[in-house]
Amino acid sequence: MKKKNIISLAGDLAAGKGTVSEILIKDLNYGIYRNGEYARKLARDMGLDITSFNAFLAEHPEIDLQIEKSASEYAKEHDNFIIDARLGWYAVPESFKVYLKVDIDVAAQRAFNDPKRKSTESFETVEEQKADMIRRYKMENDRYWKLYHVHKDDMSNYDLVIDTTKLTPEQTAKIIEEEYEKWLNK
Repeated sequence: MKKKNIISLAGDLAAGKGTVSEILIKDLNYGIYRNGEYARKLARDMGLDITSFNAFLAEHPEIDLQIEKSASEYAKEHDNFIIDARLGWYAVPESFKVYLKVDIDVAAQRAFNDPKRKSTESFETVEEQKADMIRRYKMENDRYWKLYHVHKDDMSNYDLVIDTTKLTPEQTAKIIEEEYEKWLNK
């Protein structure tokens, strides 16, 4: 399989994909494709929070397939970009596949304090946020197995796995850039 100048960035909820991708875009002078923005827009347009939208997707697999297919279609026409998507590694297997992990308590705190999430996630406490994240994670895993027969949390799917719990986004981006360069030159 021919490698493409594409980094697919997947990972746990609130592991830092969005922030790290912004650093990579700037450092590498790459573009971005975000499946999550597309999904959140669909959720907002339907008046649903993101967890309810995930449940909706389980009942409407054609929309999930459309969301994932959009990344692979984009990759056919573009190069030099980041895919910020849970199944970007699956949609574009010729990409450098990265998974970001994070401790669930740290993730819940990050998500709860992220103002960008408030339009599709509204919780009174960090514990409510955490419970929702656990529920959403399971829903996604179940849906991905049913539709695609893949487990996003099978680390053998990735070229690089990083635990971001104690790393800054800048440290994480630096690791990705160094390993990506090695991967490209192999």
